Amino acid sequence: MNTKYLKINAADNVAVAIENLKKEEAICIDGCTIILKEDIPAGHKFALKDFAEGEHVVKYGYPIGHTLKAVEQGGWINEHNLKTNLAGLLDYTYHPVDASLQIANRNLTFKGYRRANGEVGIRNEIWVVPTVGCVNGIATRLAEALRAETKGEGVDAIMAFPHNYGCSQLGEDHENTRKILRDMVLHPNAGGVLVVGLGCENNQPDLFREFIGTFDESRVKFMVVQKVEDEYEEGMRLLREIYSIASKDERTEVPLSELRVGLKCGGSDGFSGITANPLLGLFSDFLVAQGGTSVLTEVPEMFGAETILMNRCRTPELFEQTVKLINDFKAYFLSHGEPVGENPSPGNKAGGISTLEDKALGCTQKCGKSYVEGVLPYAERLKVKGLNLLSAPGNDLVASTALASSGCHMVLFTTGRGTPFGTYVPTMKISTNSGLAQRKPGWIDFNAGVIVENETMEQTCERFIEYVIRVASGERVNNEKNGYKEIAIFKTGVTL
Repeated sequence: MNTKYLKINAADNVAVAIENLKKEEAICIDGCTIILKEDIPAGHKFALKDFAEGEHVVKYGYPIGHTLKAVEQGGWINEHNLKTNLAGLLDYTYHPVDASLQIANRNLTFKGYRRANGEVGIRNEIWVVPTVGCVNGIATRLAEALRAETKGEGVDAIMAFPHNYGCSQLGEDHENTRKILRDMVLHPNAGGVLVVGLGCENNQPDLFREFIGTFDESRVKFMVVQKVEDEYEEGMRLLREIYSIASKDERTEVPLSELRVGLKCGGSDGFSGITANPLLGLFSDFLVAQGGTSVLTEVPEMFGAETILMNRCRTPELFEQTVKLINDFKAYFLSHGEPVGENPSPGNKAGGISTLEDKALGCTQKCGKSYVEGVLPYAERLKVKGLNLLSAPGNDLVASTALASSGCHMVLFTTGRGTPFGTYVPTMKISTNSGLAQRKPGWIDFNAGVIVENETMEQTCERFIEYVIRVASGERVNNEKNGYKEIAIFKTGVTL
């Protein structure tokens, strides 16, 4: 693809500027010449016809809202003259489509860590996990001390993961915290975990230990600081025991069918639905065809594209679960007096995304075209392979933490504006445009902007497959190199 503008779908009545276009520039699309009425920034939409007030604007083949006023052919369509069509809860009807994939299994492998319970990790790290925010400082100090003592040799990283919760929480919030922390303790990317508790918190260490279920007691240790004389000495003793075991682990060849990836976007722009998100969709389909797993979340960013996902559900039961996934999140918005259609951030709008439908139709392309095989509540762990939908908000760190906690080995994160953060698994940044990749080489790991410049989607996907396998086999991405690793837990209720 090498053009200054793009009409994405034959049914569209807008096109997208691939580079900055000037007022009075002549654009030829579908045999018609259009004279631009104003400057059109890269990533933004311009009208292919005259729009009356209230007419549907169509992009990706679907309506993305309606015009608030008349717009001339060649005019700039943005958040100032376009409004969402979204409203409240909806009734849905299941219209299943054939989502079979015609992609060969290439029997590819990566080098991972096979754990005693049969699960596979792509990292061999030691984590210090606080049960409550009161011991964040102790957890951080212990991780820093073990790194200094061992120089990090023999393991991929030694990290503490402070958070604000574990006490003064009720009901669902309390359960969310317990589940996310449980999921971390059981994650196969951890070669060993020290759980640090205070002793008087809501998330009682003894009860939390029972909540985790079965685990390898040689690799997962607990310390309650109110019950020990010197928490630093005791913590270091336990960490040294964990390190002595984890540091001996070695990578082995593992089928690609064992790989689980999370699909996420943030700081999106008008190129997200043209380059990086479709690239992830192509990769997701490829991975599913190899027997692997991909997980799509950000439920509010499915609004406006949800029926596409619903009709790809393998069974009527999965369809009903997806309807609940969508309407439960809409009800959550409405219960707080918030509209369901207000989502694009200032950065999204500056990048060319005008409505939630515009965002959703680009966002959901990350999961390709395969069947939906599973639907997960927030903080639940994966049970089936293939494409899964996960309940979590659009917030980048909360959603990425949720993807990791479902069991994903890495998060594939597309961005048009750029972001440096990472969650507790490798968080690979894929830029939607080459300018961002050039400006922020310390953030961006892979550039999908070449898809509108000098490389086909298929060629880029082949390079991307090779890169993902290298990362799964140990090559570090930028958030790991920079030490940017954090967690965030979804909070919906009161704090005592």
